[in-house]
Amino acid sequence: MCMDLCQSAHYSPVCRGQAAVAQTNKGAQPGLGEKITDVHKTKSEKEHTIQRQQWRVPGSKKHPTRLERYTQLSSAALKRKSSSEGSLTPPSKQTKLWETRRVSQASVDKVVLKFIVQGLHPPHIVQQQGFIDLVQHLQPNTNVMTRNTVVNKVTTASVEMRRKLKAVLSEIEFIATTTDCWTAHRRSFIGVTAHWFNPQTLQRSCAALACKQLKGPHTFSALAGALNDIHTEFNIREKIIRTTTDNGSNFLKAFRVYGKTDENNNPEPVGEGDGEEDDGGQNDDYDEEEESTEGVEFVDAGALLEEDDYLEYQLPKHHHCACHLLNLVSTVDASKAEVNPLYKRMSRSTFAKCSSLWNKSSRSTTASEVIEDHCKLQLVRPVATRWNSLFSAVERIVRITTEQGEGALAAVCSELDTPKFTPVELGFLAEYAKTMSPVAKALYVLQGETSVKMGWLVPTITLLRTKLQHLHVTSKFCEPLIAALLSGLEKRFGGMLADPELIAATILVPKFKTCWTIDENIIKLGLDYIRSHLDCQAENHVSEGSQSSEEEDFFSSLKKTGPLETTQQLDAYLGCPGDTVEVLKAFPAVCRLSLKLNTALPASAACERLFSVAGLIFRPRRACIGSKNFENQLLLRLNKAYW
Repeated sequence: MCMDLCQSAHYSPVCRGQAAVAQTNKGAQPGLGEKITDVHKTKSEKEHTIQRQQWRVPGSKKHPTRLERYTQLSSAALKRKSSSEGSLTPPSKQTKLWETRRVSQASVDKVVLKFIVQGLHPPHIVQQQGFIDLVQHLQPNTNVMTRNTVVNKVTTASVEMRRKLKAVLSEIEFIATTTDCWTAHRRSFIGVTAHWFNPQTLQRSCAALACKQLKGPHTFSALAGALNDIHTEFNIREKIIRTTTDNGSNFLKAFRVYGKTDENNNPEPVGEGDGEEDDGGQNDDYDEEEESTEGVEFVDAGALLEEDDYLEYQLPKHHHCACHLLNLVSTVDASKAEVNPLYKRMSRSTFAKCSSLWNKSSRSTTASEVIEDHCKLQLVRPVATRWNSLFSAVERIVRITTEQGEGALAAVCSELDTPKFTPVELGFLAEYAKTMSPVAKALYVLQGETSVKMGWLVPTITLLRTKLQHLHVTSKFCEPLIAALLSGLEKRFGGMLADPELIAATILVPKFKTCWTIDENIIKLGLDYIRSHLDCQAENHVSEGSQSSEEEDFFSSLKKTGPLETTQQLDAYLGCPGDTVEVLKAFPAVCRLSLKLNTALPASAACERLFSVAGLIFRPRRACIGSKNFENQLLLRLNKAYW
């Protein structure tokens, strides 16, 4: 029986066990073990090896399929091993938690430089022992740059940033700028920002061009020279559509004298407010003409050569900051409402009590705690140089009375020993906030940067004027205020609302087109401007694309501009139901004119933001920083996409 089992195809350990029993049992037949051994020796060596491997695999007797799986895995492991040995690169190894990746010294220096620039840190932070320990703990055996090395690397990065920015601006056809002056710690600076649209995506981009120190008096000629140098440095002087500034007399005169003017941007007459000391150069010609009638006079040739003929600088067209104008409307023009005695008495009585609360809350911590305990909010104190600050302060008081009740405000006044508000005065504050709310919202819209275009100006002011007229009907206390606001809007924005170029810019914004007004004369002004400039644009395109033999062809302007003529493109654009910028891509001529008219910004708030970041660098503890180093750090911080 045991012999039959051993001769079977499946060799099992049971055979060995029974063979051993057979050998040890007393009375067993002699030679049985030898017979079993002989039978096994008759098997081939290959079959015996396979059976032995099968016996060694766990569970192979009960699960024969495991042998096939084991063979597959073994062969795959051998293939991977052979391929890794044949390759030049060593196999990748998973990084353990206790293992650190070695980085180069250049990478560490680059990261440290970004940390300093983006965090607005002073360069000497690299000399602090805590910073050195931090870097060497994170990356042992690494050297930390010195302060001088950081300054040198900031200068090098600034040069590279300017090079890349110039390359980007060289490919842009239409560019707009904003500029303003800023004074801090007995030094003055002029800031300039650039804005443009990507011609492929139609998305707005921006960059900070300069924040240079201004030395000497801020005369109109000094500002014109600084702006001209900055525009020339970046090779954008001929590409700038408009420059937006505030209403400072020096800026106004600089652009009136050196700026471009046409029928849509008429120069303003020199007023009494522009009392510059260097106006004498304008009247020298008239003096010479009067003296020449009396006889011959010998004059110094050097003095004649030094005379300013106002051709030294070339500035682009100028645009008044709409936010600054609205601020003047809400402050200077609104104060003219006090010609009404009833409004004057109510206004001064109410705002005197408000000022008392604002002063208490800002000068005493105890008063601030009392206000927060009763009102659950803190008061907002108005700032004279901040837009919308008075409206925000009044709105906070109205919010407190609405959410916590008039009793909370009365309790605060009693505890702080300030005059209490009467119900009529609280009603006046509520109506004042309701009246000034459209002005504040319009100002908030126009001070945008990424989504705002020049075409937003006319609809915003038009809608603001309409809302104020509706409030005038239902107003109880603020009728004189609304009348003063409407008068101020007409005075400061009347010319802009009738400007054909600004109206055309609005029509070429798909969001507005012609639905923002019902005045057909206004729409006609804008459409006539668009048609005339589309025709001029088509003629220029044909002349530029013509061959040299056709340059003097008188009839070259009769050639077609594409599948649709310019007038047909305009009609198709006006009839298109879409209201996104993607609509413009289907009408190339209309799109190009829209980019030209809408590149400029209606407000100079972008330059104010530049100075806000500059104030974080040029703070009292860093007031001795060099002007060039300050400008480099500021531009790297604002133009991080270009380095």
